[in-house]
Amino acid sequence: MKPNENLFVAPPLSEDLYPSRQGVSQCSERRDPVVYAPVDRPMPIDQSQLEAYAEHGFLVLEDLFSDVEVRMFQQEMERLSGDPEVRASGETITEPGHGDVRSIFRVHQRSALFKKLATDPRLAELARYILDDEVYLHQSRLNYKPGFRGKAFYWHSDFETWHVEDGMPRMRALSMSITLTENVDTNGPLMLVPGSHRQFVACQGETPENHYKASLKQQEYGIPSDDQLKRLIDRGSIVTAKCKPGSVILFDCNLIHGSNGNITPAPRANVFFVYNALSNRVVEPFCCRRPRPEYICSREHIVPLSD
Repeated sequence: MKPNENLFVAPPLSEDLYPSRQGVSQCSERRDPVVYAPVDRPMPIDQSQLEAYAEHGFLVLEDLFSDVEVRMFQQEMERLSGDPEVRASGETITEPGHGDVRSIFRVHQRSALFKKLATDPRLAELARYILDDEVYLHQSRLNYKPGFRGKAFYWHSDFETWHVEDGMPRMRALSMSITLTENVDTNGPLMLVPGSHRQFVACQGETPENHYKASLKQQEYGIPSDDQLKRLIDRGSIVTAKCKPGSVILFDCNLIHGSNGNITPAPRANVFFVYNALSNRVVEPFCCRRPRPEYICSREHIVPLSD
């Protein structure tokens, strides 16, 4: 039999503690902390907020940014979405079926303003505290959900994909979504399953070669089964992150989340930063496929964030 030239066969450099897409659909207990910081370390947020984050896997922080800052972020968002060079970069994802922008990746390298935002102490210091380590950006992007045509993001755990397809060894990462528009019930806001971060959901199916090319538009692999989702939601319910522009939705890397499509006139947009602990930098993917491109997963240029 002729060997598959596209198969990436280099062995992983770390033990696979969270196997997935190996023909078994199951849930298992998380093997990593949620909050890594020692209990005696001064906290950048209230203790009650930190406890809520540890218990539920997410936290919504409002009024972190001034109205002036929010307007600057919104103007930069509009500039980038209309920039022909950005659209043609190969790092911009459009909605399936039409040309509206869905995501612009590596946004911290395309915008001095968003690079400054990613390193802002209000965000970076909180990430360093929770992860108890120096941090770097595993991924950054602008997410757009345009009015009338914004498609859904199906239920998933980011960590499952980052582990399998990027080689992120452990659950020592978190995401911060800074909202740039009103997030209301009807325009496809982020939906989260409280407590689901304490279970690792192993998904069925094998990872196709270059899966990212399809999954960034519509994910078909690495999503929980209906039965898994029902059990998790029955146990934890669904919370909708409704908030005003300039809010920060902080959530654990393993939290199950998704969002509905947007058929209203009101767009929904956010800038999204993934902070990973420096000690948790990626190894070879746990799926025997080639690593995803650098603009999706920082691998070659890992630089600790500085203020």
